[in-house]
Amino acid sequence: MDYRKHFRVEPGRRIRLAERDASDTGKHGSRKDADPEIQKYVQRMDELQYLLFADGNQSLLIVLQGLDAAGKDGTIRHLFTGMDPQGTLVASFKQPSKEELAHDFLWRAHLRAPSKGQVVIFNRSHYEDVLVVRVHNLVPQSVWSKRYALINDFENMLRRNGTHVLKFYLHISPEEQLKRFKKRLEDRSRQWKISESDYLERELWPKYAAAYEDVFAETSMDHAPWYIIPSNHKWFRNLAISQIIARTMDEIGLKLPPTHVDIADIRRRYHAAEDGERESS
Repeated sequence: MDYRKHFRVEPGRRIRLAERDASDTGKHGSRKDADPEIQKYVQRMDELQYLLFADGNQSLLIVLQGLDAAGKDGTIRHLFTGMDPQGTLVASFKQPSKEELAHDFLWRAHLRAPSKGQVVIFNRSHYEDVLVVRVHNLVPQSVWSKRYALINDFENMLRRNGTHVLKFYLHISPEEQLKRFKKRLEDRSRQWKISESDYLERELWPKYAAAYEDVFAETSMDHAPWYIIPSNHKWFRNLAISQIIARTMDEIGLKLPPTHVDIADIRRRYHAAEDGERESS
């Protein structure tokens, strides 16, 4: 199954999250069944990131969005740890700082956008400025409703300058979220991640769903598509995202750059004696 087609939001299409099965696992019945494919795609991502870094002419921006406990941190930990840290960065978007608030809402996103040769993962992103601000009435509708067009312009500008943009919404059910919150309460190593606000935000689930549905309809473009990833099963989330990233990067046509030195001359000047000894032995 090509998850790029199956989970992609086509431009202008309006979807309802309540109609999407957050427990979908495609043809796979278990993590054990899916693991070989996950490892294959993660390995391919590593190989392609090396080519991207070596080529130095293009870049990749990966946006991860989702409600609390959807698995943004877990996705980063499981899928990107094999990539070379020289060319891979993670940027987290929390409550804006005083300096960030003094600029336009896209300023902090542009600061963290990938340079040529880099892969950058946004853990939350510039989309918070049409999600959280809307749900909590931090700015009026007359302000946030105009931001969709600005976001589209921003991502189009990135694409025209060699940055490929992939956006993933990690879709979990309210029941699964509550289970994950309970596990955090019971696991001392993860209790630091839980707060009362996590539970209070659950009351706003319908408002967040409506906000995300508008985001998908307004900002899923050919140059920067949204993918709605069923994420109740973490292993399937990892499979779907890794496949989409690997296949997208494969299509970029990345190649090693040409050498700028005379390889034969360097071998003759610096390795002739060593090669001669090897032949004589």
